[in-house]
Amino acid sequence: MPTFTTTEDCPEYYFEERCYIRELLNSEQTPGLSIAQARVLPGVTTVLHALKGTEVYYILSGEGVAEVGEERSTVTAGMLVHILPGKAQCIYNSGKEDLVFLAICSPRFLPEDYQSLGD
Repeated sequence: MPTFTTTEDCPEYYFEERCYIRELLNSEQTPGLSIAQARVLPGVTTVLHALKGTEVYYILSGEGVAEVGEERSTVTAGMLVHILPGKAQCIYNSGKEDLVFLAICSPRFLPEDYQSLGD
């Protein structure tokens, strides 16, 4: 894994959660951490899901509503959403622009640690 990476080095792909993902850091060399840039289109809600590990959303741009367990909050650029292991979560893009955020996972995100709780 290179020491320096740009977003151009990390191709964006569509994930079944109904968002676009760009894996910025997700490697066996850093098992304790992964960082992805997520992009949710206007009017879209991601699939309700849970992870085995801790996840943090850091909102870069756009606006939305994050749901974590029983809590809901409007989120905008500069906000942080802390999600404990096993908590149900989703995010809705309530704005007119793409909602873009970093999804920081500890330990690193692995597909087998993802549990869909909805459709």
